Amino acid sequence: MALAVVLTVGTIGFHLVVGTGPVESLYFESMLATGQGPPEFLSGASAQLFASLMAFLSVGTVVTTLFLNLGPLLARHWREAVELAEREFHKFEGDLEHDLRGTDRHE
Repeated sequence: MALAVVLTVGTIGFHLVVGTGPVESLYFESMLATGQGPPEFLSGASAQLFASLMAFLSVGTVVTTLFLNLGPLLARHWREAVELAEREFHKFEGDLEHDLRGTDRHE
């Protein structure tokens, strides 16, 4: 929802402040939201200030949305990977101790 609001505000704002058409305004806002920067140089202080403001808001919203949505999933996979590594380490450690005990008996 936050992404839709930011894209809508940015699209309408670029249309009103810069005077671009709806599709070009959406494209401009999308480029800012994904951190790629403006597709062209903006002339005029109001257009530049609006683009700067929208760049901060858009990128912040995208990053926050990604972390909130993907964070729990990534944390679960990370936890599973750590548990697997610990199990493999303990298995290796047990095998190593077994091999060392077997070597001591043969000497």
